[in-house]
Amino acid sequence: MRSVIITRPGDPSVLEIAERPKPQPGPHQVVIRTAAATVNPTDVLLREQGGGELPPPWTPGTEVAGTVEAVGEGADFQPGERVFAAVYPRRPEGGAQAELVLAPAASVVRTPDGVPDVEAATIPMNGLTVLQALRRLNLPPGATLGVIGSAGAVGQYAVQLGVHAGLRVLADAKPGEEELVRGFGAHEVIPRSDNPGAAFRAVVPDGVDGLIDAAVLDAAALAPIRDGGALATLRFWTGPTERGIRIEPILVLDDMERTESLQELADHLRTGRLTTRIADTYPVDRVQEAHRRLAAGGVRGRLVLVF
Repeated sequence: MRSVIITRPGDPSVLEIAERPKPQPGPHQVVIRTAAATVNPTDVLLREQGGGELPPPWTPGTEVAGTVEAVGEGADFQPGERVFAAVYPRRPEGGAQAELVLAPAASVVRTPDGVPDVEAATIPMNGLTVLQALRRLNLPPGATLGVIGSAGAVGQYAVQLGVHAGLRVLADAKPGEEELVRGFGAHEVIPRSDNPGAAFRAVVPDGVDGLIDAAVLDAAALAPIRDGGALATLRFWTGPTERGIRIEPILVLDDMERTESLQELADHLRTGRLTTRIADTYPVDRVQEAHRRLAAGGVRGRLVLVF
Protein backbone atom coordinates (compact mmCIF):
# COMPACT_ATOMS: atom_id res chain seq x y z
CA MET A 1 0.00 0.00 0.00
CA ARG A 2 1.10 3.59 -0.60
CA SER A 3 2.19 5.57 2.44
CA VAL A 4 3.87 8.85 3.28
CA ILE A 5 7.24 8.09 4.83
CA ILE A 6 10.07 10.02 6.45
CA THR A 7 13.46 8.33 6.18
CA ARG A 8 15.45 10.96 8.08
CA PRO A 9 14.73 14.22 9.91
CA GLY A 10 14.72 17.28 7.69
CA ASP A 11 12.78 19.82 5.66
CA PRO A 12 9.71 18.88 3.57
CA SER A 13 11.93 17.36 0.87
CA VAL A 14 12.47 14.29 3.10
CA LEU A 15 8.80 13.32 2.70
CA GLU A 16 8.32 10.50 0.21
CA ILE A 17 5.57 8.22 -1.07
CA ALA A 18 6.55 4.56 -0.72
CA GLU A 19 5.06 1.09 -0.48
CA ARG A 20 4.62 -0.35 3.01
CA PRO A 21 3.18 -3.71 4.06
CA LYS A 22 -0.58 -3.99 4.22
CA PRO A 23 -1.65 -4.05 7.91
CA GLN A 24 -3.66 -6.93 9.34
CA PRO A 25 -5.98 -6.31 12.30
CA GLY A 26 -5.45 -8.10 15.57
CA PRO A 27 -8.02 -8.39 18.38
CA HIS A 28 -9.90 -5.13 18.98
CA GLN A 29 -8.27 -3.46 15.98
CA VAL A 30 -9.65 -1.97 12.77
CA VAL A 31 -8.03 -1.36 9.38
CA ILE A 32 -9.32 1.81 7.73
CA ARG A 33 -9.08 2.50 3.98
CA THR A 34 -8.14 6.16 4.04
CA ALA A 35 -10.13 8.79 2.21
CA ALA A 36 -8.65 11.79 4.04
CA ALA A 37 -5.90 12.47 6.58
CA THR A 38 -4.92 15.82 8.04
CA VAL A 39 -1.54 17.55 8.20
CA ASN A 40 -0.84 18.80 11.74
CA PRO A 41 1.96 20.59 13.62
CA THR A 42 2.77 17.21 15.20
CA ASP A 43 3.58 15.91 11.70
CA VAL A 44 6.01 18.79 11.22
CA LEU A 45 7.71 17.89 14.51
CA LEU A 46 8.02 14.24 13.46
CA ARG A 47 9.52 15.31 10.14
CA GLU A 48 11.95 17.75 11.74
CA GLN A 49 12.96 15.68 14.78
CA GLY A 50 12.43 12.07 13.73
CA GLY A 51 10.82 9.30 15.71
CA GLY A 52 13.34 9.03 18.54
CA GLU A 53 14.04 5.40 19.42
CA LEU A 54 11.59 4.22 16.74
CA PRO A 55 13.68 3.34 13.66
CA PRO A 56 12.77 4.89 10.29
CA PRO A 57 10.84 5.03 8.08
CA TRP A 58 8.20 6.99 9.97
CA THR A 59 4.68 7.62 8.67
CA PRO A 60 3.11 10.82 10.04
CA GLY A 61 -0.55 11.57 10.65
CA THR A 62 -2.83 11.61 13.69
CA GLU A 63 -6.30 11.92 12.11
CA VAL A 64 -7.96 9.76 9.47
CA ALA A 65 -11.38 9.28 7.90
CA GLY A 66 -12.47 6.61 5.45
CA THR A 67 -14.14 3.21 5.39
CA VAL A 68 -13.55 0.07 7.39
CA GLU A 69 -11.44 -2.38 5.37
CA ALA A 70 -10.98 -5.19 7.89
CA VAL A 71 -11.95 -5.92 11.49
CA GLY A 72 -10.19 -7.88 14.20
CA GLU A 73 -11.89 -10.12 16.74
CA GLY A 74 -13.91 -8.14 19.28
CA ALA A 75 -14.08 -4.93 17.23
CA ASP A 76 -17.68 -3.78 16.79
CA PHE A 77 -17.47 -2.58 13.18
CA GLN A 78 -18.35 -3.94 9.75
CA PRO A 79 -16.36 -3.62 6.50
CA GLY A 80 -17.61 -0.71 4.46
CA GLU A 81 -18.74 1.46 7.38
CA ARG A 82 -17.62 5.08 7.23
CA VAL A 83 -15.49 6.03 10.23
CA PHE A 84 -13.00 8.53 11.57
CA ALA A 85 -10.23 7.91 14.07
CA ALA A 86 -7.34 9.26 16.11
CA VAL A 87 -4.01 7.54 15.43
CA TYR A 88 -0.66 7.67 17.23
CA PRO A 89 2.09 7.94 14.59
CA ARG A 90 5.12 7.11 16.75
CA ARG A 91 4.60 3.36 16.54
CA PRO A 92 5.90 0.64 14.20
CA GLU A 93 2.64 0.64 12.20
CA GLY A 94 2.97 4.37 11.54
CA GLY A 95 0.38 7.09 11.44
CA ALA A 96 -2.63 8.11 9.39
CA GLN A 97 -1.05 9.23 6.12
CA ALA A 98 -1.32 5.87 4.38
CA GLU A 99 -3.82 4.10 2.15
CA LEU A 100 -4.57 1.59 4.91
CA VAL A 101 -4.34 2.54 8.59
CA LEU A 102 -4.40 0.18 11.56
CA ALA A 103 -6.17 1.68 14.58
CA PRO A 104 -7.36 0.46 17.98
CA ALA A 105 -11.12 0.00 17.81
CA ALA A 106 -11.40 2.26 20.86
CA SER A 107 -10.01 5.14 18.74
CA VAL A 108 -12.58 4.70 15.95
CA VAL A 109 -16.16 6.00 15.68
CA ARG A 110 -18.71 6.05 12.88
CA THR A 111 -18.90 9.17 10.74
CA PRO A 112 -22.33 10.83 10.86
CA ASP A 113 -24.41 10.59 7.70
CA GLY A 114 -23.94 13.56 5.41
CA VAL A 115 -20.53 14.54 6.79
CA PRO A 116 -17.80 14.31 4.10
CA ASP A 117 -14.65 12.36 4.96
CA VAL A 118 -12.51 15.47 4.41
CA GLU A 119 -14.43 17.21 7.19
CA ALA A 120 -14.60 14.23 9.54
CA ALA A 121 -10.82 13.84 9.40
CA THR A 122 -10.34 17.30 10.93
CA ILE A 123 -12.30 16.57 14.11
CA PRO A 124 -10.41 14.14 16.40
CA MET A 125 -7.29 15.86 17.71
CA ASN A 126 -8.54 19.41 18.18
CA GLY A 127 -11.87 18.12 19.44
CA LEU A 128 -10.28 15.77 21.97
CA THR A 129 -7.99 18.60 23.10
CA VAL A 130 -10.94 20.86 23.88
CA LEU A 131 -13.04 18.18 25.54
CA GLN A 132 -10.12 17.31 27.81
CA ALA A 133 -9.52 20.98 28.58
CA LEU A 134 -13.15 21.57 29.52
CA ARG A 135 -13.22 18.41 31.61
CA ARG A 136 -10.10 19.39 33.53
CA LEU A 137 -11.08 23.04 33.99
CA ASN A 138 -14.34 21.68 35.46
CA LEU A 139 -16.24 24.96 35.28
CA PRO A 140 -19.91 24.95 36.36
CA PRO A 141 -22.62 26.19 34.01
CA GLY A 142 -22.75 29.97 34.04
CA ALA A 143 -19.03 30.36 34.76
CA THR A 144 -16.88 32.52 32.48
CA LEU A 145 -14.51 30.82 30.03
CA GLY A 146 -11.81 32.84 28.29
CA VAL A 147 -10.37 31.63 24.99
CA ILE A 148 -7.14 33.03 23.54
CA GLY A 149 -6.34 32.12 19.93
CA SER A 150 -10.04 31.87 19.12
CA ALA A 151 -9.77 32.05 15.33
CA GLY A 152 -7.73 28.84 15.12
CA ALA A 153 -9.16 25.33 15.07
CA VAL A 154 -8.67 24.63 18.79
CA GLY A 155 -10.00 28.08 19.65
CA GLN A 156 -13.06 27.59 17.46
CA TYR A 157 -13.95 24.29 19.14
CA ALA A 158 -13.29 25.81 22.57
CA VAL A 159 -15.83 28.53 21.85
CA GLN A 160 -18.41 26.19 20.35
CA LEU A 161 -18.16 23.49 23.01
CA GLY A 162 -17.84 26.02 25.82
CA VAL A 163 -21.11 27.63 24.78
CA HIS A 164 -22.74 24.20 24.54
CA ALA A 165 -21.55 23.46 28.10
CA GLY A 166 -23.49 26.48 29.35
CA LEU A 167 -20.47 28.73 29.93
CA ARG A 168 -20.23 32.44 29.23
CA VAL A 169 -17.48 32.50 26.62
CA LEU A 170 -15.18 35.49 26.11
CA ALA A 171 -13.00 35.00 23.02
CA ASP A 172 -10.27 37.16 21.55
CA ALA A 173 -10.00 38.22 17.91
CA LYS A 174 -7.68 40.40 15.91
CA PRO A 175 -9.08 43.05 13.54
CA GLY A 176 -10.95 41.46 10.66
CA GLU A 177 -11.74 38.25 12.58
CA GLU A 178 -14.31 39.57 15.04
CA GLU A 179 -17.33 38.39 13.03
CA LEU A 180 -15.74 34.99 12.46
CA VAL A 181 -15.28 34.46 16.21
CA ARG A 182 -18.70 35.90 16.99
CA GLY A 183 -20.12 33.40 14.51
CA PHE A 184 -18.70 30.55 16.60
CA GLY A 185 -21.07 31.67 19.35
CA ALA A 186 -18.83 33.75 21.63
CA HIS A 187 -20.83 35.91 24.04
CA GLU A 188 -18.15 38.61 24.06
CA VAL A 189 -15.35 39.25 21.55
CA ILE A 190 -12.23 40.70 23.14
CA PRO A 191 -9.69 42.64 21.02
CA ARG A 192 -6.46 40.68 20.51
CA SER A 193 -3.82 42.42 22.59
CA ASP A 194 -0.22 42.20 23.76
CA ASN A 195 -1.76 42.74 27.20
CA PRO A 196 -4.50 40.08 27.39
CA GLY A 197 -5.04 40.71 31.08
CA ALA A 198 -6.14 44.30 30.48
CA ALA A 199 -8.20 43.33 27.42
CA PHE A 200 -10.22 40.64 29.19
CA ARG A 201 -10.55 42.52 32.47
CA ALA A 202 -12.05 45.49 30.63
CA VAL A 203 -15.10 43.19 30.25
CA VAL A 204 -14.71 41.00 33.36
CA PRO A 205 -12.88 43.12 35.97
CA ASP A 206 -12.32 40.23 38.39
CA GLY A 207 -11.03 37.95 35.62
CA VAL A 208 -12.44 34.86 33.94
CA ASP A 209 -13.01 31.65 35.91
CA GLY A 210 -11.02 29.53 33.47
CA LEU A 211 -9.11 30.01 30.24
CA ILE A 212 -8.03 27.84 27.31
CA ASP A 213 -4.74 29.11 25.88
CA ALA A 214 -5.00 28.04 22.24
CA ALA A 215 -2.41 30.67 21.27
CA VAL A 216 0.25 29.08 23.53
CA LEU A 217 0.99 32.30 25.43
CA ASP A 218 1.85 30.28 28.56
CA ALA A 219 2.69 32.67 31.42
CA ALA A 220 1.07 35.65 29.67
CA ALA A 221 -2.25 33.75 29.71
CA LEU A 222 -2.43 33.92 33.52
CA ALA A 223 -3.28 37.63 33.65
CA PRO A 224 -6.92 37.39 32.47
CA ILE A 225 -7.76 34.71 35.07
CA ARG A 226 -9.29 35.48 38.47
CA ASP A 227 -7.50 34.54 41.68
CA GLY A 228 -7.99 30.80 42.23
CA GLY A 229 -9.11 30.20 38.64
CA ALA A 230 -7.74 27.66 36.17
CA LEU A 231 -5.68 27.64 32.95
CA ALA A 232 -5.57 24.89 30.30
CA THR A 233 -2.25 24.90 28.42
CA LEU A 234 -1.51 23.05 25.18
CA ARG A 235 2.26 22.67 24.90
CA PHE A 236 3.13 21.10 28.26
CA TRP A 237 3.63 24.39 30.11
CA THR A 238 3.18 23.83 33.85
CA GLY A 239 4.11 27.17 35.40
CA PRO A 240 5.20 28.77 37.63
CA THR A 241 1.72 29.99 38.45
CA GLU A 242 0.46 32.92 40.51
CA ARG A 243 -2.52 33.97 42.65
CA GLY A 244 -3.54 30.38 43.30
CA ILE A 245 -4.34 29.70 39.65
CA ARG A 246 -4.50 25.99 38.85
CA ILE A 247 -2.65 24.96 35.66
CA GLU A 248 -3.92 21.99 33.63
CA PRO A 249 -1.51 20.90 30.87
CA ILE A 250 -3.53 19.10 28.18
CA LEU A 251 -2.10 15.90 26.70
CA VAL A 252 -4.38 14.66 23.93
CA LEU A 253 -2.50 11.35 23.78
CA ASP A 254 -4.26 10.44 27.04
CA ASP A 255 -7.63 10.55 25.27
CA MET A 256 -6.89 8.97 21.89
CA GLU A 257 -8.62 5.74 22.97
CA ARG A 258 -11.35 7.51 24.92
CA THR A 259 -14.22 6.26 22.79
CA GLU A 260 -16.89 8.20 24.66
CA SER A 261 -15.12 11.47 23.85
CA LEU A 262 -14.76 10.58 20.17
CA GLN A 263 -18.43 9.62 20.06
CA GLU A 264 -19.33 12.93 21.72
CA LEU A 265 -17.43 14.72 18.94
CA ALA A 266 -19.30 12.70 16.31
CA ASP A 267 -22.60 13.69 17.95
CA HIS A 268 -21.60 17.37 17.99
CA LEU A 269 -20.63 17.12 14.33
CA ARG A 270 -23.95 15.47 13.46
CA THR A 271 -25.99 18.17 15.19
CA GLY A 272 -23.93 21.09 13.87
CA ARG A 273 -22.66 22.16 17.29
CA LEU A 274 -19.17 21.65 15.85
CA THR A 275 -18.41 23.07 12.42
CA THR A 276 -15.35 22.43 10.29
CA ARG A 277 -13.08 24.69 8.25
CA ILE A 278 -10.98 23.34 5.41
CA ALA A 279 -8.20 25.67 4.28
CA ASP A 280 -7.15 23.40 1.41
CA THR A 281 -6.93 19.81 0.22
CA TYR A 282 -3.93 18.14 -1.43
CA PRO A 283 -3.54 14.82 -3.21
CA VAL A 284 -1.26 12.71 -1.05
CA ASP A 285 1.48 12.99 -3.69
CA ARG A 286 1.67 16.72 -2.86
CA VAL A 287 2.36 16.17 0.85
CA GLN A 288 5.56 18.24 0.64
CA GLU A 289 3.53 21.21 -0.54
CA ALA A 290 1.09 20.81 2.35
CA HIS A 291 3.95 20.78 4.85
CA ARG A 292 5.44 23.94 3.36
CA ARG A 293 2.07 25.66 3.55
CA LEU A 294 1.62 24.72 7.22
CA ALA A 295 5.16 25.70 8.16
CA ALA A 296 4.70 29.13 6.57
CA GLY A 297 2.02 29.93 9.18
CA GLY A 298 -1.16 31.94 8.91
CA VAL A 299 -3.34 29.01 7.84
CA ARG A 300 -6.98 29.50 8.87
CA GLY A 301 -8.67 26.12 8.69
CA ARG A 302 -7.21 22.67 8.21
CA LEU A 303 -4.98 21.16 5.52
CA VAL A 304 -6.11 17.72 4.41
CA LEU A 305 -4.50 15.02 2.27
CA VAL A 306 -6.90 13.08 0.06
CA PHE A 307 -6.28 9.54 -1.15
